[in-house]
Amino acid sequence: MRRLLCALILIAAPLMARAATAGCVQTSFEDTPFTYCTATAGSDLRLFLNGADGRPYGGFDEINAALAQTGRHLAFAMNAGMFQPDQTPVGLYIEDGRLAHRIVTRNGPGNFGMLPNGVFCIGARFSVVESRSFAANPPDCRYASQSGPMLVIKGQLHPQFRANSTSYKIRNGVGVSADGKTAWFAISDAAVTFDRFARFFRDSLGARDALFFDGSISRLYAADLGRSGSGFAVGPIVGLVEGN
Repeated sequence: MRRLLCALILIAAPLMARAATAGCVQTSFEDTPFTYCTATAGSDLRLFLNGADGRPYGGFDEINAALAQTGRHLAFAMNAGMFQPDQTPVGLYIEDGRLAHRIVTRNGPGNFGMLPNGVFCIGARFSVVESRSFAANPPDCRYASQSGPMLVIKGQLHPQFRANSTSYKIRNGVGVSADGKTAWFAISDAAVTFDRFARFFRDSLGARDALFFDGSISRLYAADLGRSGSGFAVGPIVGLVEGN
């Protein structure tokens, strides 16, 4: 009986691991709580901005309502880049192969202009590419969103980050694996510095490259955690779609 039980556990373990990586996980890094969600290459990961009426979705409920008409729903989603007061993207934005806003490569004020910044690209695989490199040699992206600053650049932290920084905020962003097969979408569940947030992606999740999406307004919808991500309207949204 014991041998049978052990055999069943061994068979079930890989299935349990795959189920865990497909959803969202609450964890802790250096006494800071984080939640992260995982997507794998080939999954139905999309960027959303405007609905059928041409107006910005603004939130996760609106996207779920639109998807429900085709028997689909969001497994998880988060805001995916900085935006103007009218919710249009600040930088590059590509949705379903269509360019909606051009890339911005100049430096400037605020987090977006803290170069190097970068682009999150959804193609056959995932990538986070420094913006000027992206502009010089654009990869094939079905979806793409520019934001900044970069958090992790080829395994190194952004050069302007400081371990003794006093700037603590709720932050969210995306990191990708070296092979481009995995993307992690993380949000800090307590205020955190850029330095710690970047190290969470690199040292805890194993991201080779990572990009900051936004801070303070950061929101996460996670169906399996019962997390609605309610709040005021946002611009670009990234979400994993499931269903028929």
